[in-house]
Amino acid sequence: MGREIKVIIGKEKYTTTINIEPHQIIADEPTDLGGQDLGPDPLELLLSSLGACKAMTVRMYADRKEWALESVEIALSVGEQKSEHQETTFINCHIKFIGDLDDKQRQRLLMIADRCPIHKKLSNPIVIASNLI
Repeated sequence: MGREIKVIIGKEKYTTTINIEPHQIIADEPTDLGGQDLGPDPLELLLSSLGACKAMTVRMYADRKEWALESVEIALSVGEQKSEHQETTFINCHIKFIGDLDDKQRQRLLMIADRCPIHKKLSNPIVIASNLI
């Protein structure tokens, strides 16, 4: 699958170290929630993962097709809609393709962005199993 991810939090509110050898990321909560704002919060990390995956997938496709894609900019946000029986989460991805591309190429790249592995995982049911070690 991939490298093992280890997440560690000590007594420091809410600063969390994420180790993905050889990388280290700091996650935190904003100061208004009691954190020190030393890094992105967990939801921001989730959105960042989706945005990075979409951008990389589009870059790979455009390179393979030898299209004139200069860069990809993705702005992500999240919202919820609650009803009596469920809560639906909406992730909005506003994607901008910069380069000498026609409308057909832009539409194709938008479709490719939605086929990235993280988009697929988040669009299907997810089972999370937690256990003590």
